[in-house]
Amino acid sequence: MNTPHNWRKSSFSGPGDGDSCVELASTATALHLRESDDPTTVLTTTPAPLGHLLEAIRTGAVTAPRT
Repeated sequence: MNTPHNWRKSSFSGPGDGDSCVELASTATALHLRESDDPTTVLTTTPAPLGHLLEAIRTGAVTAPRT
C-alpha cells in the first residue's frame, strides 16, 4: 500500500495536536482515514463510497452508536 504523507486533521477536532482527531489523506487512487490516537490503523476507500457514507450520516440514515 502506498502510505500517504499529507494527513489533514478534521476541523471538528479542535486546535492543537491532540489525540482525538480524525485525519484524512489522499493518494492517486484512494482516500485514507485514521484516528490520531491510533495512526497505524488506516481505513482506505474511494471518493464515491465515502461520499455515500457522509450523505447517509448527514441525512440521519446512519447514526453513531451511543456509548
